[in-house]
Amino acid sequence: MRQRHRTFRLLGSLLLVAMGASATGAAPARGPASPTPLDRVVPAPASVDPGGSPYRITRDTRIRVDDSRETRRVGEYLADILRPSTGYRLPVTAHGSGGIRLRLAKGTFGAEGYRLDSGRGGVTITAAGAAGLFHGVQTLRQLLPAAVEKDSVQPGPWLVAGGTIKDTPRYGWRGAMLDVSRHFFTVDQVKRYVDQLALYKINKLHLHLSDDQGWRIAIDSWPRLASYGGSTQVGGGAGGYYTKADYKEIVRYAASRHLEVVPEIDMPGHTNAALASYAELNCDGVAPPLYTGTEVGFSSLCVGKDITYDFVDDVIRELAALTPGRYLHIGGDEAHSTSHEDYVRFMERVQPVVAKYGKTVVGWHQLTGATPAAGAVAQYWGLDSTSAEEKAQVAKAARNGTGVVLSPADRVYLDMKYTADTPLGLDWAGLVEVKRSYDWDPGDYLPGVPASAIRGVEAPMWTETLSRSADLEYMAFPRLAGAAELGWSPASTHGWEGYKVRLAAQGPRWEALGINFYRSPQVPW
Repeated sequence: MRQRHRTFRLLGSLLLVAMGASATGAAPARGPASPTPLDRVVPAPASVDPGGSPYRITRDTRIRVDDSRETRRVGEYLADILRPSTGYRLPVTAHGSGGIRLRLAKGTFGAEGYRLDSGRGGVTITAAGAAGLFHGVQTLRQLLPAAVEKDSVQPGPWLVAGGTIKDTPRYGWRGAMLDVSRHFFTVDQVKRYVDQLALYKINKLHLHLSDDQGWRIAIDSWPRLASYGGSTQVGGGAGGYYTKADYKEIVRYAASRHLEVVPEIDMPGHTNAALASYAELNCDGVAPPLYTGTEVGFSSLCVGKDITYDFVDDVIRELAALTPGRYLHIGGDEAHSTSHEDYVRFMERVQPVVAKYGKTVVGWHQLTGATPAAGAVAQYWGLDSTSAEEKAQVAKAARNGTGVVLSPADRVYLDMKYTADTPLGLDWAGLVEVKRSYDWDPGDYLPGVPASAIRGVEAPMWTETLSRSADLEYMAFPRLAGAAELGWSPASTHGWEGYKVRLAAQGPRWEALGINFYRSPQVPW
């Protein structure tokens, strides 16, 4: 969070003006006088109607809000972004006229849509709820010069093009997954990623909290899961885990950016950290050593033991109590050491536990090889080359009511290398340059899946080779923006030739934010 040292910023602004005048004998050089066109936004808005005079943010601008806590929070968030770079006070108030207005009103915006009206007299963002206002603020940020993101006073001018944007998301699930198991990321690192996701109207943060290499959430009834199972990571580093207070802080912070946390405990495979922590979870009663490699598919909970389901019940109960969101992800992928019969039996027993604690089941698409619970969501991570039989299995479940979130690995797995020379990432799903990541339509990607079953798009970030925030950023940007657009924007707005120009305009903004990104040669930066 930016700190609001208002006095120092104002002094900095005066000093900047004085320095410019003394050096040239005139007013300091100004930024571009032409405002950013309304249609230069990522994700592309549903409807753009440009026209009229632009609005100019000045030292007299106020941020006007309805007399409600939700609206004021969004107003303070906007002010926190604008004050450092403009040097203006930008009071957040329920009084006055003009300026930037945030208002709630019933309409056709849905839970997350908004309308932005800009003209000489001011900018008004209207939405049915706080999430819509927040998303409208992200659009407003992109309509201002990239320098608005900096932490020091910039010269401006701060112009918002005239006209109207009407915007509603195509899908309700626009997610990003962060694997904190292969490498552990601190609360502050997760918060940084959350802020970056919010820029592009992502609304789900899927946290992969357990795997063979590390267990990352404290469970009171099974304390060695975190203290021992969380003590390492890929390559043998120190690992780490979130206390319950840490996890609550992540949930709170994500909610302040209108992201819902979807926690994942992967099972029955990907469980070596748990098996190493408690010998009784193993069929032979012998705990394996901790694991720091990257191979998959070798571990499994003991499906035939009653203690396995005591363990699952305790973990889901405690995690559900910490999670205000609707969903709990139970993994289910790459259970190569579990027979098909045992897998089906395991899922038949575990899915009702999720429902017992008030959550909706999410699982990787292998869940459709069992019988998904009513209302369950299957997350598809297959490739273009995945067998027709496996795709048909997902399609059958979708026709029977299972929702589908699309995360095709050879499109939106953010840890895939861009090119053979990419220094980070993996390539088992192929090389995924920016165009390939963007150039597909979720609505008709899986044959036989009705459009009504598609819940949205999610971009996973696996971290076998990633251990720093800069690593996450390099692999996420610019591909994350494309995944966000696929989830938000109408199919009619999609098109690589136009998108790559809008994407290129994001580069200076990422630079201003200190985001480490890949300068793809496919994009006209």
